[in-house]
Amino acid sequence: MREASALGILYSAAVARRLGISSSDLECLDVIATRQPVTAGALAGATGLTTGAITGVVDRLEAAGLARRTRPETDRRKVLISTTDAFLAEVVPLFGPMHRLQAAVVARCSDQELQLVAGFMAQSLQAAREALAEIGEPTSA
Repeated sequence: MREASALGILYSAAVARRLGISSSDLECLDVIATRQPVTAGALAGATGLTTGAITGVVDRLEAAGLARRTRPETDRRKVLISTTDAFLAEVVPLFGPMHRLQAAVVARCSDQELQLVAGFMAQSLQAAREALAEIGEPTSA
């Protein structure tokens, strides 16, 4: 698992370099993409960054054309963050090789093997959440 985590970090760093953004900004962009629209507070909670740091992240992602801020008509005080069309055009294709190759691995597995792996991953994720809680860190990610 450690090697898989390290390879994921290396892949994300390579994608971030190609986009001209930091790895941290790319991780925030991933949270935005999976939870959009998201508030700055929710993004801070999911990443462990302060709301002040999130302001800088979103400023940089907006400048890169990958994210945008909007205000809902029902509550103009709230700011929602979402991805842009440029995100779909520039970021998604960079993850294509990883998705394609991982899909090929999944295709070679039996349903029983996939269930075993899914169960293991669910238990591992729960253990990680519990470990974070034990050291007093948020587990909203």
